[in-house]
Amino acid sequence: MPYTGRCACGAVTARISGEPVAVRQCWCRQCQRLAAGSATSNAMFAAADIALAGTLSSTSYIADSGNTLTQSFCGACGTPVMGESSARPQFRTLRLGFLDDAQGLAPTMAIWTDDAPVWAHIDPALETFPRQPPAPGAR
Repeated sequence: MPYTGRCACGAVTARISGEPVAVRQCWCRQCQRLAAGSATSNAMFAAADIALAGTLSSTSYIADSGNTLTQSFCGACGTPVMGESSARPQFRTLRLGFLDDAQGLAPTMAIWTDDAPVWAHIDPALETFPRQPPAPGAR
């Protein structure tokens, strides 16, 4: 099933032709900053399956994993769009809030749970990783 996405102002759109390889919550401190203190909810897709239109702004930093992460967002309205890691250039992690219909994309894992605040509720049904998980398909 193809997925589509758009930012709040419509300046950035996406069409994703494949299924996600992972859907997860991330509790790292940087994601908490993006999500106003909570986890981000994300779907990881093959980069080749994503067609983006519009102009993205981005920022890059060295994450606690040691990888360079690039966070992209709409420069006009600020909607978070996606992240990409230097360790996994074949994937892009799209924010579920950017997708038009993410109802069927429930997270199956929570990562970087060691960074979660004490008040965080992490669904006990999710597979959890205290820090960086293995690459999809590498388990």
